[in-house]
Amino acid sequence: MDAVRLIAASRSALAQGADGTETMTEVWQAQALTQAIGSRLAVSGPPELRGEALGLTELAGRGCGVLDPPRLDPGDLRAARLTELADPRHTLLALGSLLAEVGIALVGLASAAADEATYWQCMEAIDAADESRDRVLEMLRKLEARENRLPEPEPEAG
Repeated sequence: MDAVRLIAASRSALAQGADGTETMTEVWQAQALTQAIGSRLAVSGPPELRGEALGLTELAGRGCGVLDPPRLDPGDLRAARLTELADPRHTLLALGSLLAEVGIALVGLASAAADEATYWQCMEAIDAADESRDRVLEMLRKLEARENRLPEPEPEAG
């Protein structure tokens, strides 16, 4: 499935999270999807994005690692359904929006946390989501710079 469609599904599921457990599951899913997208871009994305994409993969992995892994059937893991990343720019724009929404959802969870462990887990996940979003924004800047570069002039014959 295309990355943009998976991101849209994650955004929808995150918005529909009825309770803290469901929201944490969707946050974890979003981080896992971010990790998969970063990995795909690191391997086969535009060359100028590969280093940033590798960093994104690591940050998103940290975001998954600070959260308790949800109990999901293998078919429910959105990241595993990633088969296509057709438009890196569009994907990164959508991913940046998802990560912003993840941060907002985590702030809500942290402020309502019943225990200190959940609070700190949310805070660490907020940091990972923010750093991932910063990395996505940097990748978008690099893509824009590439698109705006003027072609080099042809050497004059003579």
